[in-house]
Order: sequence, then C-alpha cells, then structure tokens
Amino acid sequence: MRHFHRTHAHPDTVLEAADRFFPSIGMQPVSSAPRRRVFEGVVGTPDEPATLTLTVTMDGGHYTRIEANSTAMGESRVDRNVKKFFAQVHRQAGARHALAAAY
Repeated sequence: MRHFHRTHAHPDTVLEAADRFFPSIGMQPVSSAPRRRVFEGVVGTPDEPATLTLTVTMDGGHYTRIEANSTAMGESRVDRNVKKFFAQVHRQAGARHALAAAY
C-alpha cells in the first residue's frame, strides 16, 4: 500500500519520530539516508515479513510530505500503524490539534 501525509513539522523531526515509532512496533531499520528510512519486520498475523519505505520531502515550500510504501498486501497491520504514525506527527506539529472522527 502507498500512503502520504502533509505536515508543517520539519523533515528532521519527522525522521526522528519514525526512528522511535517503527522499532517500537517490531520493525527494524534496514537502511538510512538523509530523507529516507527503510524498515523491515513482522507486524501482526499472519507472520509475513513486510518492508516499509518512508520518504520525506519538502512540498510547496512550507509543507513536509511524508510518503510511506509497504510491501504488505491489502489493509495490513503495517498500514494501520503507518496511519497511527501520521496521527502522531499531526499532533506533534500542533499540540492543540484534536483528533476526532469525521462522520
């Protein structure tokens, strides 16, 4: 699956948050570049290894675009955790932001 999120958070802040978040759910860092991280691991069941590639770029001058590509098929645990990571970054960018369901 492929997901993206735009935020006001600085790219370095986003990558530091990714370096803390994804190992906490069982994904280990495989490679690291200035604006890219690759994590591998098994999250959830069935026990199929997944690879997650996280790319952070500047978008529109003052936005940071976070793009996450996973090798997991369908709506997997990895994809749900990517969305959880995006919510964490969203709260980090603005502490007053309240998450609420949009019905």
